[in-house]
Amino acid sequence: MVADVILHRNHFIYPVFITTGKNQKNPIPSMAGIFQLSGKYLLEEIESCLKAGINKFLLFGIPSQKDPIGSDTWNSKGVIQSSLQILRKKFPEAYLISDICFCEYTDHGHCGILNKENYLENDFTLKNLALQAVSHAEAGAHLLAPSGMLDGMVSTIRAALDNKGFSELPIMSYAVKYASSFYGPFRNAAGTSLKSGDRKTHQMNPRNGFWEALSEAEEDIRQGADIIMVKPAMPNLDILSGLRGKINAPLAAYQVSGEFNMLKNAVLRNDLNEDAIVESLISIKRAGAGIIISYFSKELAVKGVI
Repeated sequence: MVADVILHRNHFIYPVFITTGKNQKNPIPSMAGIFQLSGKYLLEEIESCLKAGINKFLLFGIPSQKDPIGSDTWNSKGVIQSSLQILRKKFPEAYLISDICFCEYTDHGHCGILNKENYLENDFTLKNLALQAVSHAEAGAHLLAPSGMLDGMVSTIRAALDNKGFSELPIMSYAVKYASSFYGPFRNAAGTSLKSGDRKTHQMNPRNGFWEALSEAEEDIRQGADIIMVKPAMPNLDILSGLRGKINAPLAAYQVSGEFNMLKNAVLRNDLNEDAIVESLISIKRAGAGIIISYFSKELAVKGVI
């Protein structure tokens, strides 16, 4: 009754990895209990989450074919587009959020088109980003979540959506996304490990402080973002807290794969009990996040913790 912070399932988003092929359920070795899913196993996963009270899903696609520009991202029959159509029809109560980026779809693992020096070509990539956003909107996404940290990505997506009649479709921007070591398990899960180079030219430096984060968040709000995200969550609680007092927009935080992996493995080894997971999420909520993206969402909802 007197607790300052309450964790409620309505505020949680569950990430889901969707792969191609018929009825696939591929374990992800670096993420215990998390799978790449397709067909009946994808439907079973969504249904079990809905029964537990989790109804918001962040969808990541793992295509069968990759190329230098990630063209499957705007393929109307692509892995996410096909899944969106099926899930919208089967589970109308599910709220489907589409990750908008190219790293899962390019054969080099970068978040867009590369030049000869293996640097990301920001402006060329934006043209393809518009194609991707419209394609996912037409397939039925309820919310788009651009994660590439490209300059101008939000304004490009907003203009493309408005031009195609999707002016009401909201955008949750990965506005404050750090070049972090905590993404390792995700990159194994989604096949986004780089063949060369890094993402430090467009993701934020973890050494930099609050004012850069505020600048990025405010710029994306000006461009049309409806929700601002901070990623990773726990290493950046100070950033979350600062933004909460400065921006006039809903604030989300992503408890990323590395955070999940450390806590999950510690619990499996009996080094920690499951209260540590809840404590980590409370810290994120207390710091100012109204929305939490976590791989623990389903597990905690099934157990009645949230």
